[in-house]
Amino acid sequence: MEARWPTTRRTVVRVEDKMRLGPDTQVDDKNVIIAPMRPEQTDPFLLLSEDWFSSPGFEWHPHRGVETVTMVVDGVLEHGDNTGNAGALATGDVQWMTAGRGIIHRELAYRDERAHTLQLWVNLPREMKMVDTRYQDLRAADRPVVERAGSRVDLISGTADGITGPALNHWPISGAVITLEPNQTLEYLLPGRDRAFFYVLAGQVEVAGRTVGEGQTAWSDPAPQADGSVITLQTGDGDRPSVVMAYSGEPIGQPVAMGGPFVMNSPAEIEQAFRGFHSGSFGAIPRQARLQYR
Repeated sequence: MEARWPTTRRTVVRVEDKMRLGPDTQVDDKNVIIAPMRPEQTDPFLLLSEDWFSSPGFEWHPHRGVETVTMVVDGVLEHGDNTGNAGALATGDVQWMTAGRGIIHRELAYRDERAHTLQLWVNLPREMKMVDTRYQDLRAADRPVVERAGSRVDLISGTADGITGPALNHWPISGAVITLEPNQTLEYLLPGRDRAFFYVLAGQVEVAGRTVGEGQTAWSDPAPQADGSVITLQTGDGDRPSVVMAYSGEPIGQPVAMGGPFVMNSPAEIEQAFRGFHSGSFGAIPRQARLQYR
């Protein structure tokens, strides 16, 4: 991708393996890709989980102070919330939900069959924690794609080659799914101020010279001395394409307090969120019926 500003070449600071947690009362299987243990190292990203579920899935539950970005890897995800949104998302579709001041929603496998999802939690700064809720369906068929010889960049958020993804952001986030054919190199541009991660969904990729295999994540810290930066993604010999989930965002640099589904700046605000939910300030838990089978 052609640079439009002076660029600094990025490095990778660490490569991490995902952790398998296995089945629980909600899911058939679960991996944690980004763990919420040291948020200062992943800021502004808090959590990335991979879930396979059929029944029961994630019934009605609240969120506050965070945005959730959910991509359907396989199957069909049925969703609904207490602001009236409801529908089904298929393979490749993305749901970008701003919980803000408070939302109640559910995520189920359509017809209780199966859904395989990746859900990323994006933090919000203190002054945006209580923004109005917002819901966005970012359908795979409707998203812009930047294609070059041997590479395909499916844009979810942010800009590449002068093309901008459809997501509306409260805190600027770039996000894409990159597909690279074997023996290809992609110079991928990032804002210099951003922290970035590259999660390999399939295949194997060298990220800034570090080998990153399927199920691993490469992290690159901000390069704030430059407006722009570039990181090299390269594939070797193989018989199938490699696929990478690439996200970046500027660190917020504020205290993080996490309590269940709530992300605020202090334990007192977490307690206030629980009190608010139980007192009904998030609204009533919907009596919304399941989607009709077709």
